[in-house]
Amino acid sequence: MEIRWVASADEIPAELWAHCFPAPLEGRWWYRTLEHSALERQFRFAYAILERDGEALGIAPTFLMDVPIDLVAPPTIAHLLRLAGGVLPRLRYQRTLFVGSPCSDEGTVGLLPGVALAEVAPFLQTALKRRAREFRAPMIVWKDFSQADDTTLSSLQSTLALFRVVSYPGTHLALPVGGFDAYLQTLTSPCRYRLRKKLRRSRALGELQTTVLQNPNAAVREEIFALFWQTYQKGKTKFEQLTPQFFQQIAAEEVAHFVLLRHSETNQLVAFMLCLQIGSRVINKFIGLDYRFDGEWYLYFRLWEQAVAWALRQGATEFQSGQTGYWAKLDLGNELVPLYNHCYHQNPLLHRLFAYVAKGISWVTLDTDLACRAKGGE
Repeated sequence: MEIRWVASADEIPAELWAHCFPAPLEGRWWYRTLEHSALERQFRFAYAILERDGEALGIAPTFLMDVPIDLVAPPTIAHLLRLAGGVLPRLRYQRTLFVGSPCSDEGTVGLLPGVALAEVAPFLQTALKRRAREFRAPMIVWKDFSQADDTTLSSLQSTLALFRVVSYPGTHLALPVGGFDAYLQTLTSPCRYRLRKKLRRSRALGELQTTVLQNPNAAVREEIFALFWQTYQKGKTKFEQLTPQFFQQIAAEEVAHFVLLRHSETNQLVAFMLCLQIGSRVINKFIGLDYRFDGEWYLYFRLWEQAVAWALRQGATEFQSGQTGYWAKLDLGNELVPLYNHCYHQNPLLHRLFAYVAKGISWVTLDTDLACRAKGGE
């Protein structure tokens, strides 16, 4: 087994991408979009091509990131490192080599049919260690891998010298046949009552016009980014900071659809959702809301109604809504999808410390919404 590194998704044959990242996975178009979105101050992308006897077997997308310590360290340790960071700024960040994508729900090592992750993982981990040392990245993280891959990586834990950390779960909604009314019937009676009540109160405040656009022009993209930025500023967990260039790049892709809500009287854009339609799956990738329309406008729920109704018209069978914001998503019928990080630290002492801390991390400790739900909150 050999590992060859390339710096761009376009250096890898389109046929290999298609076989290793078939729908509904985000393929070459997604990584190409990220590369051309002016994100180089945040991420450095590279791709490991896995080969045997000169024949390509798979692709492992990776990225380097100087991660704010707040995102990776327990609160007590993070507080101490923030204080120390006032004297030594490098302590406020930890350079990390990730396997996966900064903006995808699930990490994936794309392999040809018949090739198992268990076969390639030891060789890939060795190559990752070498590359991490080359770029002075003390931490390696296989980011947000599914339960199936988690089982494989856990079985190789001693071989790969990785420790396991529970990650923020993804969210998934199975879409029924029969339109939005059929979807409503899949909700529990209390959830269905709450959603209808919110939609009714919101409509009493004013009508919103819905359009679903592909490849919006520059003026519309400017409106979209302004709403995205409002929502980004409100968010508690900030991993990636998107740019106007990202929306320009993704808008040109055939899979990208923008669900837009405008105020009927002013034509002002008040909400958007970027949806990626990949095969039978629709991914709710990013949203933006105008927070001046607060109170009983319930913009998120108006947006959700229109996005799900559109996805059903497209014949989609599943709707994926990403991590965080769990309270509303669970009320809307989403199920939680377990995801796991598998990590390695070059420093043996810190590796053991982080591995010990990781054992105490769960959904309850990661997110207040999930903690409240676990306690039976409504």
